[in-house]
Amino acid sequence: MSTKNRKRPYSSLVVDGNEKAPARAMLYAVGFTEEDFKKPQVGIASTWSNLTPCNMHINLLADAAAMGAEETDGKAVTFNTITVSDGISMGSPGMRYSLVSREVIADSIETVVAGEGFDGFVAIGGCDKNMPGCAMAMARLNRPSIFVYGGTIQPGKERRDIVSVFEAVGQHAAGTISDIQLKEVEATAIPGAGSCGGMYTANTMASAIEVLGLSLPNSSAQEAISDNKRQDSYEAGKTVVQLIEQDIKPSDILSKESFENAITLVIALEGSTNAVLHLLAIAHAANIPLSIDDFNRIGERVPVLADMRPAGQYSMSELIAIGGIQPLMKTLLTAGLLHGNCLTVTGKTLAENLADVEPYPANQKIIRPMTSPVKKDSHIVILRGNLAPEGAVAKITGHEGLNFTGTARCFHGEEAALAAILEGKLVTGDVVVVRYEGPRGGPGMREMLSPTSAINGCGLSGSVALITDGRFSGGSHGFVIGHITPEAFDGGPIALIEDGDKITIDAEAKTISVALTDAELSSRKAQWQPPPAYANRGVLAKYARLVSSASEGAVTDG
Repeated sequence: MSTKNRKRPYSSLVVDGNEKAPARAMLYAVGFTEEDFKKPQVGIASTWSNLTPCNMHINLLADAAAMGAEETDGKAVTFNTITVSDGISMGSPGMRYSLVSREVIADSIETVVAGEGFDGFVAIGGCDKNMPGCAMAMARLNRPSIFVYGGTIQPGKERRDIVSVFEAVGQHAAGTISDIQLKEVEATAIPGAGSCGGMYTANTMASAIEVLGLSLPNSSAQEAISDNKRQDSYEAGKTVVQLIEQDIKPSDILSKESFENAITLVIALEGSTNAVLHLLAIAHAANIPLSIDDFNRIGERVPVLADMRPAGQYSMSELIAIGGIQPLMKTLLTAGLLHGNCLTVTGKTLAENLADVEPYPANQKIIRPMTSPVKKDSHIVILRGNLAPEGAVAKITGHEGLNFTGTARCFHGEEAALAAILEGKLVTGDVVVVRYEGPRGGPGMREMLSPTSAINGCGLSGSVALITDGRFSGGSHGFVIGHITPEAFDGGPIALIEDGDKITIDAEAKTISVALTDAELSSRKAQWQPPPAYANRGVLAKYARLVSSASEGAVTDG
């Protein structure tokens, strides 16, 4: 393909003309040739690091994407951004930086792509916050771009994964497994590269981003170490050069309808509640009106069809083996639950991409038929009431029941709650209240995988509920409600609860309430004092000053 008169809407402003000789001089030193200055420049945003299995292979995928771009007569320039491992930082102070990293990733990709004048880019993410961070940057920049998912990990021994280890900690505390058995689970759960292997946040968001139209078909349903994933990266590099030629941008792809598609697929897959935060944040970046109420509206008509971990039986690798998510998308499209006219990065509509997709094998048990769902409506339920007047997010799979009434056991922070669980201090009917873990109060809205897994490991998941202004890992299951707003640090009702208060959660009525009158809540509010800020300087302090409510996606850019 000739380089003459190729579209270079941004890079031409950086490298064309005599006055840009200094810029060209710098670029010669990093490998540019005279001919390269006539080509569209393609940034390759890599989240590679050896911090975590999710991202340890992404340098190879970035190389493949760069090759694809250059073989399509673009000029690829690879750069890195950060990652924070949820699985490693979980239950520690470091987890405060996890959701913060989403903003840092989006900011850093925006900064490099805009600062260097790339005409388009490929963003490759593996761990939970990489993916929405990449998508947010794509929406903000509105330049031709494609997201590549780093791929899922293979199951460990006896089909174990990282949640197996967290739950083994609870089993060990309950005395049902020995030190040696815990060590064996620890040593065999993570066999290599890739993101956590259930329908946890990584696989949930990869699937959502694909149906949004920002990834190539099947990008979300490939193992990390596979020829398919290398080819997906290569094709993304080729395709982004074509998108530059066609001037197809995220604003041509993202719409209210495409976000409704993403919510629909997340529900059908029984995906992570983190999708609420992340889809709200991506929509905010794209200037598309999306609210938490859209999840209830869509959830009333969309069934849960996937029997996937954590609440179900199967891993992402097993779903990949029967065809991935594309046959499910076609089922939902045929049922009238997806908008098929939405444009995608292929240059075709969603319906056109799905036209030749074959159905699942007849004997598979992972994806249920529409006539026999896991749950007839959504597992993600937005609750309101005097305990969460601005909303809360419940993950109700049906296994736990639809209603819970119990007695408050209040804890200031995750560590105190986890200690009580592991010390056997909970009893049937307790509602564990973990507060001051919201976006501002945490700060950073830590995930509660350690306490929820400990509850499950101790055998209490059917008799104890947990509510928090923090959030949950995609690996959490049980009767859990998060994202309670206003958060405790802002004086929300969750800050005013006392041990012994009666709390009622009703997923059918979509309510969460504490048995206190408005007058009693007002009296307690008058006596309440906020705790000191966790940090006064640095990233966490800056985040706490800027971040919006969880019900608005916990974004930091206004």
